[in-house]
Amino acid sequence: MPVEMQLSRIIISEINEDQYVFLKEVDGDRQFPILIGIFEATSIDRRVKKVERLRPLTHDLIVGVVESMGGEMDSVVITDLKNHTYYAKLRIRSAGELIEIDARPSDALAIAVTTDPPLPIWVDENVIDEAIASL
Repeated sequence: MPVEMQLSRIIISEINEDQYVFLKEVDGDRQFPILIGIFEATSIDRRVKKVERLRPLTHDLIVGVVESMGGEMDSVVITDLKNHTYYAKLRIRSAGELIEIDARPSDALAIAVTTDPPLPIWVDENVIDEAIASL
């Protein structure tokens, strides 16, 4: 059963290549970090801080393409954790159907905070348990 979570923290390091986003349970206390790339971390951070951009970035482009084709961004689901790698799906509604697109969690989270309002973030219960156990 998926659990709703929210972005709680972004850690960007200028001296280390490891960047982290922390997800926290909406109706609880559980939280865990996900290691992401600098581009995605910076993109997420700028969206959260509402930094204006002169031109659309990749995540803006994806949202724009989906919406211009009549689709609606629905949600993000982090579905699995295998060998320290997270797996996610970007959910899009189109023509009455819910379409799930395989995505890196970092890209899915960047897209989630690009939309207004931000997309709901869901994480499968087993992923939360495994992520916390590996801390």
